[in-house]
Amino acid sequence: MDGFELNKIVAAFLIALLAAMVFSMIGDSIVAPVKRLTKNVLIVPVSEDSSKSELTKEKELAPITPLLAKANVENGERVFKKCVQCHSLEKGKHGIGPSLWGVIGRVIAALGDYAYSSALKEKSAHQWDAETINQFIYKPRTFARGTKMTFIGIDSDQERADVIAYLQKSGN
Repeated sequence: MDGFELNKIVAAFLIALLAAMVFSMIGDSIVAPVKRLTKNVLIVPVSEDSSKSELTKEKELAPITPLLAKANVENGERVFKKCVQCHSLEKGKHGIGPSLWGVIGRVIAALGDYAYSSALKEKSAHQWDAETINQFIYKPRTFARGTKMTFIGIDSDQERADVIAYLQKSGN
């Protein structure tokens, strides 16, 4: 390779760098950022008077008893299929979770042949009634912080009422 060929290669490389620099400057002038950040963060002011934002406030659960009057047991059976992965409705037959046979009216964490989490054992002074089950299946980890139950919960009030009606019919 002679000197002329080498000059052409170096010139092509320099022209490509020059073109990239010119196009970058043109692009920056066309699409200029509104404000350049001096740090890699954007500080958003938060009002001091509100401890929780509207997005993080916990939904206040309405009583489930009025919805139980018009609960659909067949829909409850369909929704309960989410629970069957871990729970059984057979007496004494546990899965990953305890058997739910006869759960309505039973003391929380009362089955001696199942190893409950300490979070549920702390609630053993209470019983599983419709309202307690409603709170638990809405958000299990909120009801009993530290529970082994990984289920995220059922958001719909009517679906929770349907499941509770199905539990009442199936196991009691």
